[in-house]
Amino acid sequence: MRKYFGTDGVRGTVNQYPMTAEFALSLGRAAGYVLTKHVTHRPQILIGKDTRLSGYMIESALCAGLTAQGMDVKLVGPVPTPAVAYLTRSLRADAGVMLSASHNPAGDNGIKFFAADGFKLPDATELAIEACLDDLPPLPLPLEIGKAERVDDAIGRYIEFLKASLPRDLRLNGFKVVVDCANGAAYDVAPRIFKEVGCDVVAISDTPNGYNINQDCGSTYPKQICQKVIEVGADIGFALDGDADRLIACDANGVLVDGDRVIAILAEHAQRHGLLSGKAVVTTLMSNMGLEHYLNGLGLQMHRAAVGDRYVLEMMRETSCNVGGEQSGHVILLDHNTTGDGLMTALQLLCAMKDQDVPLADMASDMSIFPQKLWNITLSERVDVMQNPIIQTAVQAATERLGNAGRVNVRMSGTEPKVRVMVEAEDEALMLSIGNELADVIRTQY
Repeated sequence: MRKYFGTDGVRGTVNQYPMTAEFALSLGRAAGYVLTKHVTHRPQILIGKDTRLSGYMIESALCAGLTAQGMDVKLVGPVPTPAVAYLTRSLRADAGVMLSASHNPAGDNGIKFFAADGFKLPDATELAIEACLDDLPPLPLPLEIGKAERVDDAIGRYIEFLKASLPRDLRLNGFKVVVDCANGAAYDVAPRIFKEVGCDVVAISDTPNGYNINQDCGSTYPKQICQKVIEVGADIGFALDGDADRLIACDANGVLVDGDRVIAILAEHAQRHGLLSGKAVVTTLMSNMGLEHYLNGLGLQMHRAAVGDRYVLEMMRETSCNVGGEQSGHVILLDHNTTGDGLMTALQLLCAMKDQDVPLADMASDMSIFPQKLWNITLSERVDVMQNPIIQTAVQAATERLGNAGRVNVRMSGTEPKVRVMVEAEDEALMLSIGNELADVIRTQY
């Protein structure tokens, strides 16, 4: 059982345990000890953050703990989460850390670690850090502490990495692009990368002030991007989240293109060029049955992992797949990066549009979407509701009612005290009826 780490690092409300300066200091010491236990050289760790006001406090406390435990720290400032994954590898660091609560509001923050290879830490390492938190190690000698320094060219390095994912002779001139930066980590890099590859760029929500990250903008509020695309006559719109590891797109008509359809487009594009490995893609239990049917029509399989990009990634590596992701917009392209990367996904979408010379609205346009809805029920604390016999019985009854014409998934959020109930069915009225009934059962129990 995990005590602090969820599916995406440690996360919580700022100045409430565990997202406090004191905890970050202790976490730095514990992580510094575990990550350097078998290192024979001078250990280095890289820290990036998004634009939350609390990033300064958490960064300083975490840095203090890491250096106290003997690690040298490289501070890269506000950068997307996938930039941290890349820069950890590029700068030959022993680990990387991203300070972000992703799509959550400014009052939340999180701490997530990457290993030296750019992948998220294995479960065993996170559990070792948790154990060390409960019994902090001795401190090194006075002259064995680490030092901290800033990396000034982090954004430029990441931009060159993104451009290197495109064919060398490809130019994206002629595309008019709207990008919603969510007032987050990509506020600077997103407009720059699209301009550098030749796009006409309109940037919105690109003026962070520490308080407005994800505030009525970004991938969780895509209405803004749809309106702006129509207003300026753009070819495509991209809505990022606070740390830019997820992407929701919209076509020139202002119609949303979610992660499922993005995966379908990129899988078909890769297959067309003989670049899709594993003859399959990896998604999650939340992905629409329509995507599965569409992929099957292309002669491809769809593997479903547990919800959370770390589980998608694990299954991708197990099945030798190079394309995977989540309906929410986390898309992992393993040929290019080791984690979800919103800007990389956007560039590959533009590449597919250019290659086929068709607008986004015409790509995977025959993919039918089953009616699907997600109910979020907030609880006072995190609890495994599926251990409750009454809820087990209700879920089983709902599953039997749907038969082969739909799906039910009830799970606890990996980052918040919320139960998520997903119901999908060919019959929308039946889907809504079953979902409302399940939500009511859970509310009466908690």
